[in-house]
Amino acid sequence: MQGLLKTSLKSLPLVYSGKVRDSYAVGDDKLLIVATDRISAFDFILSVPIPYKGQVLTQLTNFWFEQLKGVLPNHLTGIDPLSVVAPEEADQVRGRSVVAMKLKPIMIECVARGYLTGGGWKEYLADGSVSGVKLPAGLQMSQKLDEPIFTPSAKSPIGTHDEPISYEECVKRYGGDVAKTIRDATLTLYKKAAEYAATKGIIISDTKFEFGIDEAGNIRLMDEVLTPDSSRFWPADQYNVGISPPSYDKQYIRDWLESTGWDKKSEPPVPPEEVIQRTSEKYREALFRLAGIKLG
Repeated sequence: MQGLLKTSLKSLPLVYSGKVRDSYAVGDDKLLIVATDRISAFDFILSVPIPYKGQVLTQLTNFWFEQLKGVLPNHLTGIDPLSVVAPEEADQVRGRSVVAMKLKPIMIECVARGYLTGGGWKEYLADGSVSGVKLPAGLQMSQKLDEPIFTPSAKSPIGTHDEPISYEECVKRYGGDVAKTIRDATLTLYKKAAEYAATKGIIISDTKFEFGIDEAGNIRLMDEVLTPDSSRFWPADQYNVGISPPSYDKQYIRDWLESTGWDKKSEPPVPPEEVIQRTSEKYREALFRLAGIKLG
């Protein structure tokens, strides 16, 4: 399978093309969101697709929406994506698309951390806290926290890093009610998902959620949910405190890029076929282990 690097739908107007997803207008109040097989690393979009990646992201998100319903409503409309495009465009959307409500996005990435790793580990080493949350002294890399913590970031334009902010800053930006709702939902969703994933032999180290506000003023869960792009999934049988465990996400391709000596300023090198296929396998394995869905 070649993979879909970009969509070219003619039957709907393109609204936005992001790092991974292309969004098209469906009337005035809905969007067709298509997850391509693009992959980004170090703020660059690679020139080659990762086969099946878009299907993994979409189908795993839909699985989690069903698994976690009852916490907050989501952005799905239930409309079949194939019904809103021309028949000859079906192959571009099948299995990798949803028709969603058009929401006003809350410009905060809501991160839940159950383990100390990644950017959170670096923050902790610097000042003993993560996004303003003070943590006990003496913690090690990848150590499980006593309780998951909410560590939000302010969303930034494409090509720039999101900026970690405190919960108090969330309150300043959106008010106490919205800030509390998204914080509580983030931690509840994470805990429920982590409990489920543990039964499948997977640790969810951390994950991010995004929320939006509908026309009635309701806060809804949107975008992708608990995918290898938005989460760190670790195989439980390979977890040890003090090291960064292998993961079912883009870390594999990041590690390859790091090994090439690339300067992270010029266009990234093209990964060899074996790296592309291994990355695809990692994404598909996450989908199969968590949702029981086999692709390829």
